[in-house]
Amino acid sequence: MNDKLDRHLHILYIGPKSGTCLDRANALRRLGHTLTHLDLRALLPRTIWIDRIMWRLGGHWLSELVISRLREILTGKRFELAYVDNGEYVSARVVKLLKKHAALVINYNIDDPTGPRDGHRFAAYRQAVPDYDLLAVVREENVRELHALGAKKVIRVWRSADEVTHAPRPLTAQDHAQWDCDVLFLGTWMPERGPFLLDLIQRGVPLTIQGGGWQKAPEWVTLRKYWRGGPISGDDYAKAIQCAKINLGLLSKGNRDLHTTRSLEIPALGGVLCAERTAEHLLMYEEGVEAIFWSDAAECAASCAELLADEPQRRSVAERGFARYRANKHGNEDVLSHFIARATEQ
Repeated sequence: MNDKLDRHLHILYIGPKSGTCLDRANALRRLGHTLTHLDLRALLPRTIWIDRIMWRLGGHWLSELVISRLREILTGKRFELAYVDNGEYVSARVVKLLKKHAALVINYNIDDPTGPRDGHRFAAYRQAVPDYDLLAVVREENVRELHALGAKKVIRVWRSADEVTHAPRPLTAQDHAQWDCDVLFLGTWMPERGPFLLDLIQRGVPLTIQGGGWQKAPEWVTLRKYWRGGPISGDDYAKAIQCAKINLGLLSKGNRDLHTTRSLEIPALGGVLCAERTAEHLLMYEEGVEAIFWSDAAECAASCAELLADEPQRRSVAERGFARYRANKHGNEDVLSHFIARATEQ
């Protein structure tokens, strides 16, 4: 992706001020754009009922609340571009309001907004599809499904790691004492993940689990001995990946994933990616050279045993995986440069 704009834009950025959404906002700032960043959830009442309405009924039921606050904030303001990240609270009515203040309104979504897993969470997004000038998604199924919903223009992009958030940190002896482990899975519990990790444990893999929701796993009685704690972010997230000899990359089956953000973040941080073999992973990295792939728990366990016994091989895979990540231009700045260029092309 060599798309570079020769001008900087004043962008209204709609999305959470946290996580990968904040990373993308900061990447746009590093590219020279001026951002006004609004989190629509922060405009709504601080009650769990707002989130329950969004998940169970859809964000369009909250449009009146969103629009009343947003109209007040945007009065008298004009932007060259309105960028909506995710868009679960952004209904067609909200997009129409944004169009009064921006020449173009675009959406970037790394979830599966047309898939079955999240129920009504993306009902507002789906309703607004025909009103966006451009939508970016990360799976081919979304492209077809969005066109069927009336989208004007859709592009498929790769997920990305962040050049700053996912840059390797210097590590101290204290960091190693806190975060060193052999095989790490860093992520949230999902129903298919418990049986898989239990299988690895039973095959002798020295596993560490870090993430939220694992107490819900039917396998918790066994898995709890391998669980190090809940979700982590920032420096802790980076150092945990750097200090693991092997990092597992598990997919979300309900989300129709063929790669995830971990597929980029692990190599970006200099970690060894050991992930499920998929068509997209095989396009991203050379198997056995830049990343390690498997099709089931038996193959994964065998690969982990081989890697743990071969430090030079681990170092080589990590270094080559990092180089390939850079060569693929799978950082936020490259991916977003391409996206913004496509949105503003004549």
